[in-house]
Amino acid sequence: MRLIYYNSCPLCGSSNIREVLTAQDYTVSGEKFDIWHCGHCAGRFTQNVPSSGRIGRYYQSQEYISHSETRKGLINRLYHSVRKITLRSKHNWVKAATGLKNGSVLDIGSGTGAFLHYMQQNGWKATGLEPDEQARRNALSLYKVEAQPVEQLFSLPAGSYDAITMWHVLEHVHEVHAYLQQINTLLKTDGALLIAVPNYTSPDAEHYGAYWAAYDVPRHLYHFSPTAMEQLLEQHHLKIVKKHPMVFDAFYVSLLSEKYKTGRSRMLMGAINGFRSYRKGLKDTDRCSSIVYEIKKKN
Repeated sequence: MRLIYYNSCPLCGSSNIREVLTAQDYTVSGEKFDIWHCGHCAGRFTQNVPSSGRIGRYYQSQEYISHSETRKGLINRLYHSVRKITLRSKHNWVKAATGLKNGSVLDIGSGTGAFLHYMQQNGWKATGLEPDEQARRNALSLYKVEAQPVEQLFSLPAGSYDAITMWHVLEHVHEVHAYLQQINTLLKTDGALLIAVPNYTSPDAEHYGAYWAAYDVPRHLYHFSPTAMEQLLEQHHLKIVKKHPMVFDAFYVSLLSEKYKTGRSRMLMGAINGFRSYRKGLKDTDRCSSIVYEIKKKN
């Protein structure tokens, strides 16, 4: 299998990089992958990852909820229980960022189409791009929404979208710089980009270390801190104008992390650690388990 070895940081290009930990793929393969840290931009990345043409098999699991819609297990059932709330929050963030009640939105990495469907139901012209063929089929059967292959991103007309969203997607994208360059092209002048990613500087990440579920190797190619995100966007003439906490992620990630660490579903301990992280994140968004970055073009 072709693996990608980085001699410099894939986010900023610095050679000031070092190995910091080794994490395991608990979802599909059981394989272990090294995670490296960049001393320049404070970003992290997974070393020796499969190429974009080879990584598909690491997504082929009924446990991978964003593609399968599985309700198997208590943690996944809890995920579905709170999704109605998170969909409403995403809709509100898009409205606030654009100043519009409806408009055009492009969702990159649309998975099984729940967000696309929600936005269409609320009067938005919503377009979805999704690399996984099975997820696209699930979107059609579950929500009657037709997502397009993600390669279409580079064929869309410039200046077409009031909003572009990437909900826990950027960390999966091999060609991260090409994507951000194209996104800048596709946004209208006053359009908004919303990116949600896990935050490895959160209290739950610090507590669980290599067992932190949001490292999710090798599917997560990059691991962001607020500093790393700001520096990455700066390279593409984009700026962060606001940050929003994804409050439920601290609980979901902590419950999974506890299971990975102990081999058991210790719900109470996971919930306690999730609450501790949630509480700290409410006081400081930069400490949240996952952060939604509201982004605009630089003048």
